Amino acid sequence: MNQIAQHLLQVKERIAQAARGASRNPEQVRLLAVSKTKPLEALMAAHAAGQRCFGESYAQEAATKIDTLRQQPEYNDIELHFIGPLQSNKSRLVAERFDWVQSVDREKLIERLNNQRPASMAPLNVCLQINISGESSKSGTSEQEIFRLAELVSHSKRLVLRGLMAIPEHTSDETVLAAQMARMQTLFTELARQYPSVDTLSMGMTEDLELAIAHGSTMVRVGTAIFGARDYS
Repeated sequence: MNQIAQHLLQVKERIAQAARGASRNPEQVRLLAVSKTKPLEALMAAHAAGQRCFGESYAQEAATKIDTLRQQPEYNDIELHFIGPLQSNKSRLVAERFDWVQSVDREKLIERLNNQRPASMAPLNVCLQINISGESSKSGTSEQEIFRLAELVSHSKRLVLRGLMAIPEHTSDETVLAAQMARMQTLFTELARQYPSVDTLSMGMTEDLELAIAHGSTMVRVGTAIFGARDYS
């Protein structure tokens, strides 16, 4: 078994243990393998090990990978999520290639993705990103804007509202993290009550997935624990 396959097994066991510890069914939590900055071969190795959902953050880099994969029928079952900050001038690259966008945080982006999504493709699944920690360095909209943006997505013919995404504060203080995650869980519950299509709370990464699952996360985004540390040089 190759290293990526071993790492996938280890992460899935962590997810299962965390879910059971929170009295949840492990099948309620999906694993999104974050393959950003990683070579196409790493993604292919994860696919060979059974992983089907992948997350990318850089539109141009991701477009190159996706265009290569789409030429090979064996990769038609891959589900691709865009999870990074999305500039308006890169929205077409994403609208024409991805299955999900988890980082929608403003009205202009909703309009562009809806207008640019090809009619020949299934509607684009959308998660609204909340800047739950309130950090100026992070993308995401405010809590106050979520329900207005949700209404806009719900009335967009080429988009489907699926839920919320957040990147809580990078801190070792679990009290701070837990408070932010609990707030996300509350907002998610409120949104799901209003919109039947909402079923996804994307929250938790390599370092904090257990805490996120304890607070209702239905999708954890894991890169380092699967593919190793990233080289941004």
